[in-house]
Amino acid sequence: MRLDNGIAAVVTGGASGLGAATARALAAKGVKVAIFDLQKEKGEALAAEIGGLFCEVNVTSDESVDAGFASARTAHGQERILVNCAGTGNAVKTASRSKEDGTIRHFPLEAFNWVVQINLVGTFRCIAKSAAGMLALDPLEDGERGAIVNTASVAAEDGQIGQAAYSASKGGVVGMTLPIARDLMGEGIRVNTILPGIFDTPLLAAAPPNVKEALAASVPFPKRLGRPEEYARLALCMIENGYFNGEDVRLDGGIRMAPR
Repeated sequence: MRLDNGIAAVVTGGASGLGAATARALAAKGVKVAIFDLQKEKGEALAAEIGGLFCEVNVTSDESVDAGFASARTAHGQERILVNCAGTGNAVKTASRSKEDGTIRHFPLEAFNWVVQINLVGTFRCIAKSAAGMLALDPLEDGERGAIVNTASVAAEDGQIGQAAYSASKGGVVGMTLPIARDLMGEGIRVNTILPGIFDTPLLAAAPPNVKEALAASVPFPKRLGRPEEYARLALCMIENGYFNGEDVRLDGGIRMAPR
């Protein structure tokens, strides 16, 4: 897919981190970008920077997502590109014993469901609604109507202690990539997923320097944290390369996560 003809894109979780880098990269190619996020101040500032549009969207809500797509399409037209970066995580053992008093507890189900609703169901909600819109588009020269890129995590394959919900949600994103690509293959819509490793994003911003150094040292090569711009470059490759379809690709410097 060529990105120099003023086509439209939606980036969820686009106000910061991986999503922000992708929004900037798309805009630099001439794409009209709508940012879906709950971080209004950051989202509006980035939209102003790249000449895009910010839509305050909660991916767990049908009404909110519908309103976001309506606003984006009114401003830019039907999107041909969707990049799903909205996500969250937590760390709770499935069952554990308190070191203080021996109290036994299990992973609160509402906390488990919260992660799954955002990372997995929220991703699928945006895919389904965006793809339905893409079906109404005329195909491009190569028969293509759209391209979708999702964000999973290396935790989908080697989750750590306490990551049952996070790993399940990201594993679900990986697991649904090929079936969705097959669902949409007859309509010229491609679907791929990136599994990032340890990236230098706002989630790590509050970590002490020694923690960041230890994380960087755990990467086989290069021994550093991933850069959001590197994620964005892979996302654009998946969008621009018309033969890239139904794939799940790790972007992690060769890391395989230890139990903790």
